[in-house]
Amino acid sequence: MIVQGQEAIDKAIETINGDMGALWITIAAILVFFMQAGFTLVEIGFTRSKNSGNIIMKNFMDLSIGSIMFWAVGYAIMYGSDLVGGGFFRSSPSDQGYFFFSATDWHNLFFQTVFCATAATIVSGAIAGRTKFSTYLIFSAVLTTLIYPISGSWYWPFDDDAWLNTAGFIDFAGSSVVHAVGGAAALVAAILVGPRIGKYVDGKVKVIPGHNMAFGALGVFILWLGWFGFNGGSQLAWGGENTVGAVGVIINTNIAAAMGAIAALFFSWARYGKADISMTLNGALAGLVGITAGCGAVNTFGALFIGLICGIVVVSSIEFIDKKLKIDDPVGAISVHGVCGFLGTVLIGFFALDGGLFYGGGAKLLWVQTYGSLAYILWAGAASFIVLFILKKTIGLRVSEKEEIEGLDLHEHGMEAYPEHISSQNN
Repeated sequence: MIVQGQEAIDKAIETINGDMGALWITIAAILVFFMQAGFTLVEIGFTRSKNSGNIIMKNFMDLSIGSIMFWAVGYAIMYGSDLVGGGFFRSSPSDQGYFFFSATDWHNLFFQTVFCATAATIVSGAIAGRTKFSTYLIFSAVLTTLIYPISGSWYWPFDDDAWLNTAGFIDFAGSSVVHAVGGAAALVAAILVGPRIGKYVDGKVKVIPGHNMAFGALGVFILWLGWFGFNGGSQLAWGGENTVGAVGVIINTNIAAAMGAIAALFFSWARYGKADISMTLNGALAGLVGITAGCGAVNTFGALFIGLICGIVVVSSIEFIDKKLKIDDPVGAISVHGVCGFLGTVLIGFFALDGGLFYGGGAKLLWVQTYGSLAYILWAGAASFIVLFILKKTIGLRVSEKEEIEGLDLHEHGMEAYPEHISSQNN
């Protein structure tokens, strides 16, 4: 009787922990959903007012298109039970994956859907102010249906069929799986679309300032908040040790973001002689992206140093891409998500408590982290190039010169986001 009673208690505890885990994942997914508002505000604030409505529409449709396409196709490709092409991607019968219906797993579908939408949104900022809305919608659909789910299947199913998981790769919440993929796609898109009119004149770089740093700062605060769900929810459970683990991840996330902002502030201050607002904001985002891979594998000191390194690197990277490579990225998305996504993944090879170089683990993990992250970048870059090159040669990537000068709000959407007197002051 005592044994049966204990079994009943254990089963009840297991049930409660399962329900609490599902609740935590759902709450975390809602926080990540809210990050779309943060991305929208950052992109609007860092760019010209005449394109604000277009930015709203792009971010709004990333979430809308991503929700449908990932539910219908992407989830099965990423988490399906059947391997295709030797494990290059996955597939599932329709009742298990395509047009996904599994009531006991709805919370995981929702959580993974908002991650997918995040990867798509990263591209928007890098090509702001000069890209056809119709073309962007097509690319967003392809990214959320195929590009992101295919590479996501290499690791996150966490089974022996996921080749990067088997190799010992670590990416707890997606520095590479989400952010480096989005950053690589953003780099290719920015190159193929080309710079904004007036950005580079006679070999010289012209600064085109954003019109509203208040929006930019509010967006970063929202993203910072949402990242607690992004990383903390990736514990994928709640109760007992999982509670401790999830909260530890949140602390690491906060430490890295704060250190990234501080590092970017003082580095840019020393470099430019002013306490740069946009660089400081991007420093916080760089710390957040950098710690996303290792937030469950490093301690707080590791998180501190990852934030420090990413906060410094993002300033140099934004300047290098803008001034040396002459790739126009209005919001710094390539540097924040691509460069720091790669860097944060690689730094696990140094700072991981289990297997990190600084903790006696040798160079094996560092090597795995490096080639694993590069695999994501090369895949996303190559796949994005193929899709965007086809679109460029068919329907085109870029609006006309007249449309770009007068603003995408008016020409793509038939209305302006601001009253006329405000818009004219900020153009």
